[in-house]
Amino acid sequence: MFSMITRVASSTLELIGNTPLVDLKRIVINSGLDGRILAKVEFFNPGLSKKDRIALQMIEDAENEGRLKPGQPVIELTSGNTGTGLAIVCAMKGYPFIAVMSKGNTEERARMMRAYGAEVVLVDQAPGSPPNQVSGDSLALVEEETQRLTEERKAFRADQFLLDGNWKAHYLTTGREIIDQFEKRIDGFCDFVGSGGSFAGVSKALREDNPDVKCFIIEPSSAAVLAKREVTSPNHKIQGGGYSMPDLKYLQDIKIDGFLQVDDDEAIECTRRLCKEESLFAGFSSGANLAGAIQLLEGEMKGSTIVIILSDSGLKYLSTDLW
Repeated sequence: MFSMITRVASSTLELIGNTPLVDLKRIVINSGLDGRILAKVEFFNPGLSKKDRIALQMIEDAENEGRLKPGQPVIELTSGNTGTGLAIVCAMKGYPFIAVMSKGNTEERARMMRAYGAEVVLVDQAPGSPPNQVSGDSLALVEEETQRLTEERKAFRADQFLLDGNWKAHYLTTGREIIDQFEKRIDGFCDFVGSGGSFAGVSKALREDNPDVKCFIIEPSSAAVLAKREVTSPNHKIQGGGYSMPDLKYLQDIKIDGFLQVDDDEAIECTRRLCKEESLFAGFSSGANLAGAIQLLEGEMKGSTIVIILSDSGLKYLSTDLW
C-alpha cells in the first residue's frame, strides 16, 4: 500500500510532495491501447495541486537568498493553484499573502485561498471573454494589477513565470519521485503547459535518467502558439495554461520532442474518464494530459510507457460545465 509519510509531520509543509504514481491500466485496456500510462497524482498535495511544490521552493529560495524579509507581504498572479500553494506556505511561515486572479477563474479557488488567510484581488476579464475562461489578454490585465500592488505594498513577488524555484521544484522533486517510483524505463512524458515549469523540470530529470525519453508539450488546439500555429481562439476551457504566450522562460534551451494539440471536448471527456474509470477526480488540464498520452500511444509511441501529471483536483471546478 502506498504511504506518503511514515511518521508524525511537524507541519503541513512536510506533506508537500511524495505523491502517488498510478497505472491507468483500465483506461488503456478500455481504449484498446498498446502501452502504459502512468499518472502522477498531484491533488494529494495539501493544496490539491502540483503548485504546492513550486510555492514552497520559491519562498524557501527567497528566504535563503535574503530576498524575502520576515513579515514582508508576498504577492503573485494566479489561476488559483499557485495562489493556494503560496497561501499555505505563507500561512505556515508568517507572511501575508495577496493573490491576484482573473474573474475568469473558478470561484472555488478564490474561496479556498481566502480560507487559508490570503487576500484575494479579482480582476475583470478582458472584454468579450466568456465566463470560466482565461485568455492571454485577461492574464495581461492580472499582471498589470499585480505589478501595481507589488509596488504599492512593497511586496515580494513570487513570480511563477520567472523564478527558478518553479522548474527546480519539479526537477528536484516531481521528476525524481517518478523515476524512483517506477524503477523501469520511462519512454515518454507529455504535459499541458502554463508557465512551463513542470515540463522543464520533469523532462530535465527524466532525460538525466534516460537520454532517449521523448518529451511533448500539450496545448489547446485553438491556441497552440508554442507549436507555431495560428491562434484561432484564445478563449478555451482548459484552465491553468494555454495562455498564448510564445516566449516562456523555462522552455528556453529545453529540448522538446514534439507538440500535441487537445481541444476542450477532448480534455473534458478524458477528465471524466479519469473519474469514471480510474476514480481519480481531477481538473481540465489533467484530462488534457491524458488525451495527449492517448494520442501518443495511438501513434508514434505505440507500446511505450508514458508519464503524465494529474495537476489538480476536480473539486476546484465544481462550478464549471466539467461536472
